[in-house]
Amino acid sequence: MARIAGVDIPNNKKVEVGLTYIYGIGPSTALKIIEESGVDRTKRVSELSEQEISAIRKFIDSHLMVEGDLRKEKAMNIKRLMEINCYRGYRHKNNMPCRGQKTRSNARTRRGMAGRGSIKRK
Repeated sequence: MARIAGVDIPNNKKVEVGLTYIYGIGPSTALKIIEESGVDRTKRVSELSEQEISAIRKFIDSHLMVEGDLRKEKAMNIKRLMEINCYRGYRHKNNMPCRGQKTRSNARTRRGMAGRGSIKRK
């Protein structure tokens, strides 16, 4: 298994798909990484040479923020919103949708189970 950015990439996947296992890299970013590092798209991860893996690692380290750094930055952005008490921060604090969705009838995944769902019935 190739280890890139602290993540084990499965050997049986194509490089393009395998890179999407890294948090912060989607299909279009994976394609950009492959083109910039000069790796063949059709290769599988097990067929990559050490030079190709190091080229991919080098590109990711120098151009992208992935895994722990990205997670930390996202958490810090949400924390900043909550500290300055803006509308989005208030919604995050109260565990409600922040992007304008209605909450009267939906938003169950964000707000939790409906009030009477917590009452035990015989």
